[in-house]
Amino acid sequence: MSAVLTPDLCVIGAGSGGLSVAAAAAQMGAQVVLVERGAMGGDCLNYGCVPSKSLLAAAELAVAWRRGEELGVPCPEPQVDFAAVADSIARVVARIAPHDSVERFEGLGVRVLHETARFADPRTVRAGGTAIRSRRFVIATGSAPTIPPIPGLAAVPYFTNETIFANRDRLTHLIVIGGGPVGVEIAQAYRRLGAAVTVLDAGRLLPREDAELAAALLASLAQEGVAQRPAVAIARIERTGTGIAAVLGTGERIEGSHLLVAAGRTPNTTALDLDAGGIAVGPHGIVVDRRLRTTNRRAFAVGDVAGGPQFTHVAGYHAGIVIRNALFRMPARVDYRALPWVTYTEPELAQVGLTEAAAGAARHSKLRVVRWPFAENDRAQTERETAGEVKAVVRRDGRILGATILGESAGELILPWALALSQKLRIGALANLVVPYPTRGEASKRAAGEFYRPALFSPRTRALVRLLARLG
Repeated sequence: MSAVLTPDLCVIGAGSGGLSVAAAAAQMGAQVVLVERGAMGGDCLNYGCVPSKSLLAAAELAVAWRRGEELGVPCPEPQVDFAAVADSIARVVARIAPHDSVERFEGLGVRVLHETARFADPRTVRAGGTAIRSRRFVIATGSAPTIPPIPGLAAVPYFTNETIFANRDRLTHLIVIGGGPVGVEIAQAYRRLGAAVTVLDAGRLLPREDAELAAALLASLAQEGVAQRPAVAIARIERTGTGIAAVLGTGERIEGSHLLVAAGRTPNTTALDLDAGGIAVGPHGIVVDRRLRTTNRRAFAVGDVAGGPQFTHVAGYHAGIVIRNALFRMPARVDYRALPWVTYTEPELAQVGLTEAAAGAARHSKLRVVRWPFAENDRAQTERETAGEVKAVVRRDGRILGATILGESAGELILPWALALSQKLRIGALANLVVPYPTRGEASKRAAGEFYRPALFSPRTRALVRLLARLG
């Protein structure tokens, strides 16, 4: 006979969103069951954010080594040991893993089941030999790499983000299918580690980003030697004597030693038997309302599987929304207006709120674009990292609609803009901020100050100053 559990909360999936819900709920006194069929920590720890940023750190070190002569510290060409790079990535994952471990969560009072969860009916989930009749369910099963239906792809070996960070071999030419953040980040990393790289995409690269600053980033990558082929159709993939070839719709062949598929993500819903649970699924994932409730009043969905923005920090944000709804019956709702995201290339590209194009499409009237280049920032000059700028889209009344930053540490520099948007501050709040010197943060203050330049330095202001001077 099956065991029967009756917790307050059953969480399905031990990635970022699921773990955040389980930990918070358990520490608040709820009885929690957590079901995970794979590795604790989910995609972010094992195949995503943590290993990818570890790979990027190795690539950045290789570039810094090559640039030593520019700073008066000449160094020989770095020798890249890919097996050692893979070992280094694995060590970073291992150091973080205890925070997401079964032992930690059991220590918090969470019952952890290493099983596949399936809905038996709207009130019951089965996990192996256990039936779970929970007061509330939270589905946090994440997503998996999308494999496009390209002829011949299934017949050749290829990497995805779930396998490439364990690679221990030197790649001579990596072909990347997909020009989103994952594809572009890995493309730059492998180029810096010595491989030739070609990125293919059916549309434009980095399509969600501010077009102007994305173009500047892609131009920088091209200067590093990352070949880019946007707006191409791939007719088929073929094996060659030493690797693979992507045959384009024009008949052109691009030959490489290895292939990475980074063509987006597909929500993990197939194994859940959601029909039995009365839970609707749409083209982008589980159908949820702004409170993250599914069509089953007992069930919520968070993170990638909920069909919204696919970022780890969004899953964490969702967790807070669900805790307030599921445990405290507070009508908390998602609001993405101040959602930041970052492409972790070098330079980084960070965004919060609307891009210039999106603001124009939304028909916001009388927009102002203000900006400040890092070439005019003293800290950037001292670090010899002057690429990029701060760019913000502002209404005439000073309301901030969005900001984009291209440059070193852009992911850190976007935070005051995200705070300003979330708290509905106007541009003067940043323009009047006292910022330490020399820091890159000064660029945000200077960009904000540009909003007032036309008025401050107008003929009218000059006339007023002269009048006041005559009055003594």
